[in-house]
Amino acid sequence: MEHLELFFKSIFIDNMVFATFLGMCSYLAVSKKVSTAVGLGAAVIFVLAVTVPVNWLLDQYILQPGALQWLGAEYADYDLSFLSFIMFIATIATMVQLVEIVVEKFSPSLYNSLGIFLPLIAVNCAILGGSLFMQSREIETIGLAFNYGISSGIGWFLAILAIAAIREKIRYSNVPAPLRGLGITFIITGLMAIGFMSFGGMLTGGDDEGKKQPEETAKVEKVNKKENKLAENTTTINE
Repeated sequence: MEHLELFFKSIFIDNMVFATFLGMCSYLAVSKKVSTAVGLGAAVIFVLAVTVPVNWLLDQYILQPGALQWLGAEYADYDLSFLSFIMFIATIATMVQLVEIVVEKFSPSLYNSLGIFLPLIAVNCAILGGSLFMQSREIETIGLAFNYGISSGIGWFLAILAIAAIREKIRYSNVPAPLRGLGITFIITGLMAIGFMSFGGMLTGGDDEGKKQPEETAKVEKVNKKENKLAENTTTINE
């Protein structure tokens, strides 16, 4: 259940684009065609699926305070957390370079259509955000980190795929001149973000009910005590 909850929460509730507005540069620039959006989305899923668990290992065994204890007791006091950004970006850049080589080799047309935005995945804030969120949320196992990487990538993929499909259709619509291009795209993105916010109660509703139940029980008990006390006082007065 923990893996399933994290999976759906990362896709719909904590969506990289609609919840935190990360990766907006490539989201807006490469969403004019569905085919191009699918290629970039698949690349983002792969990079996140690899970099988040790798950076989890770096964080657990190198960067955290006391993480170097496995090297010996004399390294137990070392704190390399200040190197987090450098290490994470280095891992991301390596994976992006690998993706670029593979795409150029096996799909030159996709490589040409993505253009400069494929190598720019290395500085895509959604990619770095995945590793930083993993670190700040203190994800416990590498399995959960891998799950979080894939689900965050799928969330970004769904966002760019949806806006690309809408922009292809909207090309034939009578959009007012001042809103054509990025104007109407921002409006649609905002509306889609509101739609994704409706998933907020999907996994948290049960918790809220669980929290409310003890509060309601406490209120009922408090009212019962007051009624009992009032009854006792009434009996005493009557006597």
